[in-house]
Amino acid sequence: MYQSPELIALLLIVGLIAGIINTLAGGGSNLTLPALMLMGLPADVANATNRVGVLMQSVTAAKDFDSHGQLARQDLFGILKPTLLGSLLGAVIAAFAPSEWLKPALLLAMVSMAFIILVRPNVVAPPLGTQALSMKEAPYARWTLFLAGVYGGFVQAGVGFILIAALAGSLRYDLVKTNAIKMVCTAALTVAALAVFIWQDLVAWVPGLILAVGTIIGAKIGVRIAIKASPKGLKWFLFVMTLVASTAALLKG
Repeated sequence: MYQSPELIALLLIVGLIAGIINTLAGGGSNLTLPALMLMGLPADVANATNRVGVLMQSVTAAKDFDSHGQLARQDLFGILKPTLLGSLLGAVIAAFAPSEWLKPALLLAMVSMAFIILVRPNVVAPPLGTQALSMKEAPYARWTLFLAGVYGGFVQAGVGFILIAALAGSLRYDLVKTNAIKMVCTAALTVAALAVFIWQDLVAWVPGLILAVGTIIGAKIGVRIAIKASPKGLKWFLFVMTLVASTAALLKG
């Protein structure tokens, strides 16, 4: 079924759109997961297979952000440690937990994120010129990043929103730098999660790699948009995409 031209085209197009959305905000997996399940993959296999495209997209976007000087390299090590630890725990939970747990987790995360943006938009989109904080200045950020990692390891869908809340809300990065670091975190936690899923033989490689081609192209387009877009434009895009992802989560619930 993976060699059907229609399904290959579907995965490529959905991957491209998801790559753009995930680079600028999050929630692209709300498109890719249903596409994979449409091909007949069970929810747990689709969840694992989706990580192939997410990994390739994240590496591509992080590299492109770095080439534009938007990646805070000096902060990466401290940020990645709690995120990776959380991801390993989340992936283990996802590998052994009933697949029906995924929908409530996604619903809770998306609705919570929409509520935060509506009530306190500056938490996830600091004003332009806001000074970023170090991990020493914001020690509580370790816990928010750890929880973001747990969620990302458990279910990929919507993890971009959670990372944006952790990075912009706790460490006060602007949205462009937040998205750059988010992509590195996503790549790192996806490697950790993918290792567990490969161990459990849950990855369907052919559709995963086809999807990855689309997400790579989408990530490159997304970085160009992020660099050129105004902070206000990025904030509105994040707001709209959060509402869309929340609606999708509610419909799935």
